[in-house]
Amino acid sequence: MPRPIAWVSTLSAQRAHNLAPHSFFTVASARPPIVQFTSVGEKDTLRNVLETGEFVVSLAPLALMDKVNATSAAFAPGLDEAAAVGVVMEASSVVAPPRVMESPASLECRLHSTVPLGESTLVLGNVVAVTVRRSVLVDGHPAMERLQPVSRLGRNEWGLPPEVVALERPMHP
Repeated sequence: MPRPIAWVSTLSAQRAHNLAPHSFFTVASARPPIVQFTSVGEKDTLRNVLETGEFVVSLAPLALMDKVNATSAAFAPGLDEAAAVGVVMEASSVVAPPRVMESPASLECRLHSTVPLGESTLVLGNVVAVTVRRSVLVDGHPAMERLQPVSRLGRNEWGLPPEVVALERPMHP
């Protein structure tokens, strides 16, 4: 099944940049707004979040799929993945880690908590700022056909932007 990708940017305590995709990602709470991603193993992203308490999730769009994939390589700790693969970053609004400039949307987060789960760690972040490019809005709302998010499947397979259908929610009797 498709899994949305959290393209997570962090800074280490020494201010080294890190950008890595995490395909176990979703909303955890609407009020307060909290998102979650899972770090499988001890990765730079997790270490940086624990050191600084901040991270940014940038949407991984179809136009950047090759760069998202490239940042999944096992880079040496402290090496700037964004610079290595040509991803342009820009300052975030509230938190210190930068966001992906070409991403149509990003979520700036402060660490809420972590939950160890075997060899993985669930990371929960309070969303403190949301950036959405005007170019992806239709009537003030992000449009899937303009966001064009990609997802991960299994092995080396990726899911392309999904078809969207609308269904009215049923009213309770």
